[in-house]
Amino acid sequence: MASKKQGAKAPPPGDRPLKTLERVVSKSGLGSRTEARKWIGAGRVKVNGRVEGDPNRWVDLERDAISVDDRPLEKAALVYLLLHKPAGYLTTYRDPEGRPTIYDLLPDRDNYLFPVGRLDLDTSGLLILTNDTAFAERLTNPEYHVPKTYVVKASKSLPEEQLRRLRDGVELRDGLTRPAIVTRLREPGGKTVFEITITEGRNRQVRRMVEALDAKVVSLARTAIGTVTLGELAEGTTRALTQEEVSLLLRSSA
Repeated sequence: MASKKQGAKAPPPGDRPLKTLERVVSKSGLGSRTEARKWIGAGRVKVNGRVEGDPNRWVDLERDAISVDDRPLEKAALVYLLLHKPAGYLTTYRDPEGRPTIYDLLPDRDNYLFPVGRLDLDTSGLLILTNDTAFAERLTNPEYHVPKTYVVKASKSLPEEQLRRLRDGVELRDGLTRPAIVTRLREPGGKTVFEITITEGRNRQVRRMVEALDAKVVSLARTAIGTVTLGELAEGTTRALTQEEVSLLLRSSA
């Protein structure tokens, strides 16, 4: 007899809004999908008054009553938060090595928010966190070409010919980059500081583009996503995005 495959099967046919239990719990704003699976496995989650231990169970959001620790699950209000991330913080929920993460900087850790894209450990600047999955998809999907702007300090002086290569596209191991907007800002101590706007989100893309010019990135800060900028927001602090800013970001990804 063939063994049953693990994981979620295709949802039953019909027009009801069916989702897996772990996804429903995590998207409620209580925690990550990993945490949701742990809670379900520990018997803390009930469906229609009965403990449910299968995180891949399909539930009907209009008919099934779901609770965590006997408290009814409620849909979380949508949150859009702007963080000025300092260098030295990981864009992750927890770090096994105990290093600081962006969640140490958030004013309210009761509601789970996830980052829209990532900034690596040594990169500072603008980071958006939300619980709106559709919004995050629009901003991170490369098909929508949402512009992201960075200020870069290179390890050496870059002649105009090399900046032009960044503008035209640089060949990386995963293909040619899209054209970028590049502006030279200053030349401190034999190093070039420039601003670059890209419409992709490849892993470590800006650093790799600079490395393709036989240089290194000394410092890197994201200053804008679409029309949203850091403004006067102090490093390590947050503020809520305005509804107008959210609308403009969605418009920039149309």
